[in-house]
Amino acid sequence: MNTTLLSFFPKLFNPVWLTGPLLDKELRVSSRRRRNYVLRFAYVLFLTIFVAIVWLSVVKFQGTAAYQKSRMSLAGKTIITTIVMFQFIATQLIAIIMLSTSISDEIYHRTLGVLMTTPITSFQIVIGKLFSKLLQLILLLAISLPLLAIVRIFGGVPWDYVLSSLCITLTAVIFSGSLSLFFSIGNRRAYVVIIKTVFTLGVLFAFFPTVFGVLFALLSRNFAPILRSLGNVTPILMVLLAHFNPFGAMSLNTAAMMSPTMPAGMPSFYWPLHCVFMLGCSALLIAISIKVVRKVALRQAVGQLDLTSKRKYRKQKKALPKAPGVQEPAGLIRRVKGSPVLWKELRAPIIQGAEGRNSIIGLAVTIAALLLTYATCAKEKCLDMDFTHIAYTLMFMLIGLIFNMVLSATCITSEKESRAWPILLATSMNDWQILWGKAVGVFRRCLPIWFLLAGHIILFVSVRYIHPIAIVHMFMLIAGLVVFLTCVGIYFSILFKRTTSAVVANFALAVVLWIIVPALLGLVTSTISRDKVEVFEAYVSANPVVQATTIMGGTGGQRNAKTKLSKLDFNWLSGNHSEGISSTTTLLLITTLIHISAGFLFAWRAKCRLRRNIF
Repeated sequence: MNTTLLSFFPKLFNPVWLTGPLLDKELRVSSRRRRNYVLRFAYVLFLTIFVAIVWLSVVKFQGTAAYQKSRMSLAGKTIITTIVMFQFIATQLIAIIMLSTSISDEIYHRTLGVLMTTPITSFQIVIGKLFSKLLQLILLLAISLPLLAIVRIFGGVPWDYVLSSLCITLTAVIFSGSLSLFFSIGNRRAYVVIIKTVFTLGVLFAFFPTVFGVLFALLSRNFAPILRSLGNVTPILMVLLAHFNPFGAMSLNTAAMMSPTMPAGMPSFYWPLHCVFMLGCSALLIAISIKVVRKVALRQAVGQLDLTSKRKYRKQKKALPKAPGVQEPAGLIRRVKGSPVLWKELRAPIIQGAEGRNSIIGLAVTIAALLLTYATCAKEKCLDMDFTHIAYTLMFMLIGLIFNMVLSATCITSEKESRAWPILLATSMNDWQILWGKAVGVFRRCLPIWFLLAGHIILFVSVRYIHPIAIVHMFMLIAGLVVFLTCVGIYFSILFKRTTSAVVANFALAVVLWIIVPALLGLVTSTISRDKVEVFEAYVSANPVVQATTIMGGTGGQRNAKTKLSKLDFNWLSGNHSEGISSTTTLLLITTLIHISAGFLFAWRAKCRLRRNIF
């Protein structure tokens, strides 16, 4: 008895029983993967560039020494908030991508059932997978701590803000990673997990707060005397909602640091309460994941390789012929016509693994939410203003570009991970037929998002709130971007073996081309001669966000919609100069041709590497 107690208490206080040997195995594998070191290098590089941009924008070197010293406190605050927001967004995205295949790899490699024959429990499987990836992200957060400590010497930033921001970021990362791990149990493809996780986070932390704000604004108008008698309710509701929303929590925490004197009647925000709530939600997701993983693992352990749900099983059972000797009618066989890859991609579902009913429900919810925002804008009388259509256009375009980057970067890595890529290359199809079929499949799956953008523009062109030339301009812009991003994504999908690496590389290229380089050029233009500035302005004018903003700024709104085509005015580069319809169309045409040419170059490189490093 004494021996049992003596052996029990060391195990109880030893954290190894939580994770088991799976965490040790994952850490040993991660330490040998080159992409983890590349990830840390890229994280430090991007962080350094952002800090340099903020530093140069706040501290002006042309001033006197006294002026520069007076700006140090502001520079410290700005740099620290930039670092905090950068790691808050970046680590969540990395967590979603890294955990998108955490359980699905074990399921579809048929190793999850083998793990259940060992003393390893489903609890240790889930916790080991989660902690092994989170440890890599904790290392990324630890990288920024010395920089935060050094910049804090400038003054104006308390240690409380550094500690609270790290805790809010860490709990948000744990929740995002737990959600991605949960979706990876029932979805084989990484891009499906990424899309579902991002969509769920958007609904929870963006859509629901927006709907609540709209409803509260409507109620405040109809029941103004009652709400006025209760006092100033708006700040209380804002702080209350921030305790359940990591983005609101980070915003309030940063606002409290930037302006320590809060307005009168503003309640206090307790960041530990928010962290406890997020950890509780993460624990709930982990508990559900443990239960589902145990069921799936036991089904594999007993030899049930078909992991379809009961509903699908019943449908398949009903579709079988009643008599065992009766064969399926020949009329039900679908004949392959043309390229097999293209035939298969055209008949594949928009999102692999998603049922038709779920797709219809998601589409209906999206349209209902969009109509609700239109009704709100109409009530506020801002549908006839250009900034409204700029916001809608940027939202649809950015969502479409994200879908395009994710789907194109996973179209071939998914074949490699399922071990079907060598079989596909062994067929009689040539390289261009395979690439063309994959590219058409990516474009088809992105069509619903582009239909939302096209529907928005066509709808408001018909009611004379957008000029019809916007249809031509936006088509030119989107066509070039789709060709470029699809070809680049397919190239990275061939270059890398893992979906995570391909998606990260595709996003990194877009961030470098359209965010980091323009930001650096914006700082360089203030210190060089005027004749060189025009070259940099031309590069910034090719930015998709700048072009979409300029197009809708020149064609959106009731005033621009009723203007003659020859009198339209497009303000480029924040109004530094204006261009007419001919110059704007020429610039968009040149940019589109450049994007298409660069895309074809990446497609050619993808064709050259198609049959290298197959296994």
